[in-house]
Amino acid sequence: MRIQFAQHVPFENPGAIANWAVKQGHTCSVTHLFAGEELPAMDTWDWLVILGGPMSVHDEAKHSWLVGEKSYIAEAIRSNKIVIGICLGAQLIAEALGAKVYPNDQKEIGWYTVKWTSSSLRKTLLRHFPEETLVFHWHGETYDLPEGAELLASSSACKNQAFVYGNTVFGFQFHLEMLQGNIQLLIENCGDEIKAAPYIQSSEEILNMASNADHSVALLDELLDQIELFGR
Repeated sequence: MRIQFAQHVPFENPGAIANWAVKQGHTCSVTHLFAGEELPAMDTWDWLVILGGPMSVHDEAKHSWLVGEKSYIAEAIRSNKIVIGICLGAQLIAEALGAKVYPNDQKEIGWYTVKWTSSSLRKTLLRHFPEETLVFHWHGETYDLPEGAELLASSSACKNQAFVYGNTVFGFQFHLEMLQGNIQLLIENCGDEIKAAPYIQSSEEILNMASNADHSVALLDELLDQIELFGR
């Protein structure tokens, strides 16, 4: 299988998803949109994984490549391709499906639990996930649930944490893919966002809890295994 990544900034890379792909014998390609690279023809990949980034989906004036990326995502969805979005990636998918993206009432930065819904996917895609899962967050915006999508998870700070659209499109507001080194890079590059607030942990708290990334990666591997089966 061929996995195509859309990367928005140098410090948010594929992380544990690339490790999973290598273990499974899949091939990976990364388009560095921030460096002016263009996404390839859609017949060159099987999965599109849209990574996170500190920008907003509305920052087209500052990041002109967002315009082309949005069109590309919409076309991929129409073509029934497997499309997975993480954080900014989930917001871009939501917008492509006609939903609004806007600032959340609270920024959510650090380790907070999400609660999985009682959807039918609890018996398939999410069957190994505990009802409440501690995951890593770094986001200030959210999205309305796209029409026709199914909500998969919520947190105290943010209702729409994960969704599925059909059996090919998946959005995750939180980060299961981040290794401990990825978290360190986020703190180094976006640490100015860490300010006292109800759902923002200090950099010390975040790093002290970073060993939780190992559990997140184990869940990610299981999730990707299931998506691979689910989308067939």
